[in-house]
Amino acid sequence: MTETPALHQSDERIKSRSRFREALIVPELGGICGTILVFTFFLLTAHESGMFNAAGVLNWSVVSAQFMIIAVGACLLMIAGEFDLSVGSMIGFAGMMIAIFSVNMGWPMWIAILVAFALCVATGALNGWICVKTGLPSFIVTLASLFILRGLTIFLPQTLENKTIIGGIREAAEGDWLAPVFGGKVLTGLFQWFGEIGLIATFERGVNKGMPVVDGIPMLIVWALVLVAFGHVLLTKTRFGNWIFASGGDAESARNSGVPVNRVKIMMFMFTAFCATVFATCQVIEFGSAGADRGLLKEFEAIIAVVIGGALLTGGYGSVLGAALGALIFGVVQQGLFFAGVESSLFRVFLGIILLFAVVLNTYIRRIITGEK
Repeated sequence: MTETPALHQSDERIKSRSRFREALIVPELGGICGTILVFTFFLLTAHESGMFNAAGVLNWSVVSAQFMIIAVGACLLMIAGEFDLSVGSMIGFAGMMIAIFSVNMGWPMWIAILVAFALCVATGALNGWICVKTGLPSFIVTLASLFILRGLTIFLPQTLENKTIIGGIREAAEGDWLAPVFGGKVLTGLFQWFGEIGLIATFERGVNKGMPVVDGIPMLIVWALVLVAFGHVLLTKTRFGNWIFASGGDAESARNSGVPVNRVKIMMFMFTAFCATVFATCQVIEFGSAGADRGLLKEFEAIIAVVIGGALLTGGYGSVLGAALGALIFGVVQQGLFFAGVESSLFRVFLGIILLFAVVLNTYIRRIITGEK
């Protein structure tokens, strides 16, 4: 039997709406649109200030990479249906442990770094274990960890040296085999050649005369790209990635289907702690010191980047690439305001506005997915 024109037209309308909705619920959509808008804005307002020359690009790339590293861990954990508010305190704690072990106790830097990673990942595992065994909200458990870790980060250096900043890390890292993995640079020869042929500006005076203004890509950026790639592949190409989505979407149904929900959640807490420690290690080696106030509010910035990237606060939906774009937006805006000559305190205003917008958009998307009205 031949279809009637009216029925055919009805089917076309349904098909069109379906395609629109499929495009709308792509997790990265918000991050892609936001990235385009942000870059367009600063290309028009800050292009003459040097924001998009080699030094300027490196400037906001480093800041974006910082956000990306912690956003990857926060993204996977949020998709699994949990939050970790101790990320910022974990950054400060990890950096302080590296400083105490290497500077105060005289351990080789590589041992100090590995022990700091072990302590922080174990703390992440403990957070996850408490959540899954007691049923307490991860918000409460990790809020307690936030205060415990921050308190230890302040107490320990005050007890040992009567101060909250420990220096000498750069000297302790000299000659160490592991430190360059977090504080070195790659492609230095390539950038030197770029400077020689005029693709990159060089210093015209001083001890660095003739050297390129950008002499390599910091390992912080390399770590960010590696973690984003790893998180994306894990989430989209592996069975474990399906388990992460299932654990955050409907944990009880996932358990009934054989998904080890508790193990998945604990491992995601551990991975979040790992990302925070990577951030801390890169930071202390770059600055040559550890401070008790390092990482302050980073947990909220990571969550905001993930939300901008399209993750739902209810879990079970999100994208590592979207979170990376959210982190890129952060870095570009934070540095772009400086290049554009705008008061830097307005960055916090931007965070609040974009968070509110992202939550409203994600709520609308959740209703589309679930069919709620």
